[in-house]
Amino acid sequence: MAILDKHKIIETNATLLLVLSFLVVTIGGIVQIAPLFYLENTIEKVEGMRPYTPLELAGRDIYVREGCYVCHSQMIRPMRDEVERYGHYSLAAESMYDHPFQWGSKRTGPDLARVGGRYSDDWHVDHLRNPEAVVPESVMPKYAFLENRMVDGKYIEDVMAANAMTGVPYSDEMLEAAQADFQAQADPDSDYDGLLERYGDKVNVRNFDGQPGISETDALVAYLQMLGTLVDFSTFTPDANR
Repeated sequence: MAILDKHKIIETNATLLLVLSFLVVTIGGIVQIAPLFYLENTIEKVEGMRPYTPLELAGRDIYVREGCYVCHSQMIRPMRDEVERYGHYSLAAESMYDHPFQWGSKRTGPDLARVGGRYSDDWHVDHLRNPEAVVPESVMPKYAFLENRMVDGKYIEDVMAANAMTGVPYSDEMLEAAQADFQAQADPDSDYDGLLERYGDKVNVRNFDGQPGISETDALVAYLQMLGTLVDFSTFTPDANR
């Protein structure tokens, strides 16, 4: 009865309830925030992770602009059904260079965290052009218009510099070579050795549609083909299990 009486006092006294609620929220906030002041990094470093190439970054911006995250998540939860369907559960490190991240909250379409390399470039082009042609039950809108919208990477260095300000490790060399790398990834006939040297060998390089110029479709496909391909999960062991 004594406990009930104390609860009654708190619940019937609005000022006291407000003060006690404030104290609880304050203590909870301090417990969560305080460690951030002395931890060097809250994200586990994973071998293989790199910043987006200029073309992939342009494709990601198109992905965000078109609202693809509304129907496609990029976060595989550590549940058996999700892992069996989509692959290894998502790591925090895989989103460490995303501003903003594309985890999503709804799956009208499948999760895309591991879509890279699962289909050919041509499949992605056909899918964007007419989704029902390759997935008959699809309700996805057609994005054929992206093929007619050219991108020249004029401002890609500025976009990369802005990302660098948020902590993405773009070096001065990467920024200086932004235009050249942007063109090289879409045209295998160009000199793309520098691109591979700066970003590693896990870069999808080809002339996506065989037409002159780089379309928004090309950039978007480059981004999609990178998703989930950077980390070698056969050699990954979480810190907690080491």
